[in-house]
Formats: sequence, structure tokens, C-alpha cells
Amino acid sequence: MTYANPDRRETISRLLNPKSIAVIGASSDFGKVNGRPLKHLIEKGYAGRILPVNPKYEEIAGLVCYPSIEALPEAADLAIIALPAAHVCDCVEKLGRKGIRTAVIFSSGFGEMGDEGKVLEKRLAETAKAARVILLGPNCLGFVNAFDNVYATFSQYADGETGAGPIAFVTQSGAFGTAIAALVRQRGLGLGYFLNTGNQADLSFAELMMAIVEDPRIKVAAGYLEGITDGDALVRLARKCQELGKPLILTKVGRMSSGARAAASHTGALAVSDAVFDAVVRQYGVLRARNEEQMLDMLEVFCQPRRACGSGLGIATQSGGAGVMMADRAEEVGLTVPELGAATQARLAAVMPAFGAAGNPVDVTGQFVARPELLTESVVSLLDDPDIDVAIVWLQLMTAHVEPLLGIFREIQQRTVKPFLVCWVAAPDAAIKGLRAADIPVYTAGERAVEAAAALARYGMQRKTSEDAVSPSGSPACPGTTGSGMQPTVEASSWLREAGIPMAHARLAESEDHAVALWRDSARPVALKIESPDIPHKTEIDGVILNIDDEAGIRSGYRALIERARTAMPDARLSGVLVQEMAEGHVELVIGVQRDPVFGMIVMVGFGGILVEVLKDVTFRRAPFDRSEAYSMLDDLRMSRILDGVRGKPAVDREAISLLLFRLSHWAAAMEPRLSELDLNPVLVGEAGPSVVDCVMILEE
Repeated sequence: MTYANPDRRETISRLLNPKSIAVIGASSDFGKVNGRPLKHLIEKGYAGRILPVNPKYEEIAGLVCYPSIEALPEAADLAIIALPAAHVCDCVEKLGRKGIRTAVIFSSGFGEMGDEGKVLEKRLAETAKAARVILLGPNCLGFVNAFDNVYATFSQYADGETGAGPIAFVTQSGAFGTAIAALVRQRGLGLGYFLNTGNQADLSFAELMMAIVEDPRIKVAAGYLEGITDGDALVRLARKCQELGKPLILTKVGRMSSGARAAASHTGALAVSDAVFDAVVRQYGVLRARNEEQMLDMLEVFCQPRRACGSGLGIATQSGGAGVMMADRAEEVGLTVPELGAATQARLAAVMPAFGAAGNPVDVTGQFVARPELLTESVVSLLDDPDIDVAIVWLQLMTAHVEPLLGIFREIQQRTVKPFLVCWVAAPDAAIKGLRAADIPVYTAGERAVEAAAALARYGMQRKTSEDAVSPSGSPACPGTTGSGMQPTVEASSWLREAGIPMAHARLAESEDHAVALWRDSARPVALKIESPDIPHKTEIDGVILNIDDEAGIRSGYRALIERARTAMPDARLSGVLVQEMAEGHVELVIGVQRDPVFGMIVMVGFGGILVEVLKDVTFRRAPFDRSEAYSMLDDLRMSRILDGVRGKPAVDREAISLLLFRLSHWAAAMEPRLSELDLNPVLVGEAGPSVVDCVMILEE
């Protein structure tokens, strides 16, 4: 919950780098939660004024202790509140009267405690809004700004060495976030900022990260999420990171929690929360880590300054088996292991022993111990190849050769400009420390190194997404006065057709005679389909009859569909039977739109038909998007090669499909206030392009 404040951004900046800090409820016992921030601030050399507040003490650790907020000699830039939950609202109100505009609330006993706590948390948020106090928390560990020695925290992380580094880390979990911070420290990477959001009664993950990612000392941002409620804020953050050229790496739990609900459309059933989250963050250039270790692997590769411009991976190894394993994993994660150019192979052959391999992977064997130039020249040649964008060097043990090898890697670094990673299995500690000191990422397992290289490649190839892309000509058709619920197929198809969506022509027959007349008028074979606002999936009641081209078939088909509907769903309202010209196409897609509660209008495309919810070969994007993004959706599908023609079938026009998706995304964005779900299934695609055969549209007032 945030409130409108014209100087909010400046106030948040003051929170993160305060010139004075009041500790409300301070204790002289530095082992307690309310004593630890004082300990950290004093021991870590905070340069600003520290103002303890507690009527029990006259001084703490040589600092004057004030009996109340009112007695403070100044309005501190930041207040740390370490009081029982019942006293926090009153405290925030007093802070506002004193002119203190920011507070970190350690106190628990709020929304995390159930309904009663949620009521208290709502009261806290309302009190802060009235008092014009910006809150971090409650129920949080606070934060560390290591650049400026601000330790507004009781976290164990602050007990150890917390030298500032290029990483900004914001976490929604206190304990797990502390564990991740400790792992960062173990790797010697360095956190410039460590922030725990707590219950987010005011400041949210995205707003906090937005405030610190602009710091020029920060090179990469990382976050741990347990949930997200403001998709727009996360998208704005992702765009800002793209604009600044700073990777944003997120780990979000709940990947396998479907969150699925009963939905009238296939899109609604498939657009589960995590699948949508994953697709949207990728759309806006965010890198997602499966767990804390993968996050650390990604952070390590992005803490070094070099970036990859493509997906070509070069591998140099002293073990042929390790090279094959890494090449296999590279293909699985979207990297290519290209054949080296003739010039590169000639360079390698000039230094390679007869029993080595000058392909890719390059097997330099253990001979480089006797001939260090073998490893140096092999890796330099590999990185000079125009088809190689990033390289991995694999070796193991070499305990007696650490210093010479560190010298080799430093020389390689001096002679090249492309990124390279070292995978050193069973590496001595001195080797790991030496490589990291030289800004060379080092991993102890091959697959981890490959996955880090893949993250580097994905980031390098990401295109900045822009919602400012040119919209389709004309304004999307937006029904204004129709009621809620499933819309009549003829009307829904008409609106979509006006938006440029290729809808198969269909008309509603309210009697046998009318159906016959419509068939005669079409002068071609038709399909008959039951039409009812209560039957979204016609095939489930056998409510479709295809390819009829005679009067008897039309009449008997009409009667059969009405009878089937009445038998299967006696209470369904029957509007009649649709008479639709037969469409052609050898590829069947499903395309749809779902209004997601977090990210808004989400467009889906996948391989369709009756097996869509079994195959689940679908992908999502947040609307609106441009033609290039639409085209990339087709590449995401596991079976995308079907579009290029298989088993004698011709290829279909990907550009025509992407145009449909592009137009639909802009229409859906314009319809966000009213459109709940849209299901276009099947969409038949043939040599003439796509044709939408069936449509389920659900609107809300």
C-alpha cells in the first residue's frame, strides 16, 4: 500500500542513506533485536548521528538516550522501530508529528499472524499515510547500505564482513534472504544493498529495487520473491533495468503451484500464475533463477564486465568426456556449440598435440601442464572465432599448478574481449580466490558453468521490449453496451474481425429452414455448431457437425444438435445453430486472452485442438506487444517446427500468425476494462494463412 507524496522518491533516498537515525525502543543489550542495530551502526562506522530513544536509559554506549520521540533534538532522516506491535501505530503517529518521514519496522505481530494481525497492519498503513511516514516492513529485518555504512538491521548477515560490492539484493523473506546474502559473501561478490521487505505495508519489492538500481555503484540486481501483486510496478522495474543495462535476476518460489481455477476458456485454465509470471518477466528481459545457487551462479557471471552478444559457446577442456557433457547441456539450455572456422582450426592445429582435438569442444589434454602456451593459445584462438560468443575452460585438481594457471588466465583475459568462464573441478581455494580477484567467473561443476554462460548469452541477445510499438491502424472495436458473460459468437466474431483478426464467417440459424437458407447462400460446404451462452466448449457435448453440403444433412444436423444439447444440458439456453463456412488448414492452434490479476491482459498461443490442455505446448505474453515479440512467441513453442512443414505438409506463414497475435494484443489491451477471457480455438492455419474457427468471449461489466 503506497500513498501519493510529491517528494516520495527523495524521501525513499533519505531512508536508504540517512544522515541521522533514531532507534525507537533501543536497548543497551547488544544481543537483543532492539540493541543489535546500535551495535552494527557503531561497529561498522556509520558517520551520521545515532539517536537512541528509550525512557529506561540516559545513555547507551556513550550516546545520549532520549526519553521520547518528542524529546529528540532533530527530525531524524530515519527511525528504526523495535517495539511490540501494539505500540507501533502510536509510534508512527508521533514520528509524523516530529517530522520524521521514514521508518523501518522490525516488529512482528501484523498480517503474518492472521486476521487480527491483518486488521492491525491495515491500521498501521492508514496511520502512516495520514502521518506522511514511509514504511519499510513491518515484520522485517531492515536493510544494509554497505556503501555508506548504514546498518538498519538486526540480521545475522551484519555480524560478519559486509564489504560493499556491485550487487543490489532485495528479498521478501528475511531468513532465506539472509542465507542468500551469506552465500554472496562466501563467494566474495559483495552486496552494496541488502533489503528485506517484510509485510510490505507500504514500500514494495519493486519500489525498493527501483530506488537502488539507479545507484551507479550497482552493476546487477537480484531479488527473492514469494509473491507479487503489482505487475505494472515489476514491469516498470524491468524496463528501468533494461534502460540502465543492469541485469535483473529473480528467484520466485511457488513454481509448481498451479493456482488453476475453473475457467470457461482454455486460456483461463492454462494461464496459471507461475507460467504467466515466467513468460512476462522473460518478455521484459528479466533472468529467472531456479534456486539460490543458480542465482549466485548468475550473479557471479554478471559481476564481471564482459557481455556475450550471441549464443555460440566455445569449450576448451582437458577431458573429452567433460566437453561432451557440457556440449549436451549447452544444447538443452539454448546455446549452440558451433563448428570452428577454418582459420581457427588452423591456429589450433599449430599448437595442438597430435592426440588432442581441435574441434569444438577443444581437447587440450593434460599436456598444457608442460606447455602452458597450449592452453593460452587454444583459448585465445577459440575466443577469436567469429561464431564464438562466450567460452568455458574446464580443468580439474592441478593443486601444484595454481599460480602458473592463474597467470595463464590473466594473460587470456588481457588478450581477449569476449567473456570466458572457468570450470575448475575440485579447485584449490587459492585458485578460486585468485580467479575471482581477477574478475574471472569460476565454477566447480560443468553444467553450472554452462547454465551461467546461457544466462550471459540470453541477456546479451535480449531485445528491449517497447509498448510504444506502432499500433494497428484504426481503433480496436470495443463493445460498449453488451452485458456480462459469454458473448454471442456472431457479435464477438464481428468485433474481432473489425480489429483485423481473420474470423471464419458464421451466421446464426434459429430454425431448420433458416439453416437451409444460410447454407444455400454460402454455396459451399458448411459446419453446424450449437450456439448457447451456457455451452462454451461445443465439442464436449458433440455439438459440432462438419462438412455438410446437402439440404437433408442440414435439416437432420440442425435437429441432432438441438437434441444433443437438450440431453446433455437440459437447463442450457439455446440460441440456435451456427452455420459456418468450412475453413481449411493443416495446423491447428489455440490463441487466447486472459485478464491476469497481477499483470493484466495476457495473450496465449499454442498448438490447439481437443488436446490443448493435455499437451500444454503454449506460451504467453503481456499485451500489448510488437510484431517481433509476436514472432518470438512461435519460436517458444516446443513443437514450433511443425509450422515449418513436416511429413510432406507445407510450411505455414509465421508472419501472418504473428500479425494476428500483434493485432489481438492491442485489441486486448484496449479491452482490459471489460474483457475477462477470450478463447480462439481452433485457429486453422494453411497456405492461405490463419482462420479462427471458434470463439468464446467473456465480458464483465
